[in-house]
Amino acid sequence: MLKIRMQRTGRINMPSYRIIVVEHTESPKTGRYVDKVGTYNPRTKERKLDTDRIRHWLSKGAKPSGTVHNMLVTIGVLNEKKINVLPKKSPPKPALTEASGKNESAKAEEAALTLAATEDAGQKTE
Repeated sequence: MLKIRMQRTGRINMPSYRIIVVEHTESPKTGRYVDKVGTYNPRTKERKLDTDRIRHWLSKGAKPSGTVHNMLVTIGVLNEKKINVLPKKSPPKPALTEASGKNESAKAEEAALTLAATEDAGQKTE
């Protein structure tokens, strides 16, 4: 399956991206892409996209990555909603409730009783 994704180019702290069509199993870093369909510079917000080639690859079944999908929606190539590409938050950790607090205190009391019972048994044998 083909993907339309971004390939980072440029120096450290000065990114720029190529918009490429690549096999989904292939990393964009390898440089073995099928077609180059545009560029994007995030510092100047400049986009140069070949919309005809992008439409051609979309008709062939290529799927855009999340960021490229949102970019295509913005320029009007796709008539869909934008998708959230930010990572999902982890679920909140369960708060200490009274029931779990009672269970922990009951366990502590049990441990204290068993310790006391073993000490009493040790004193009786001596």
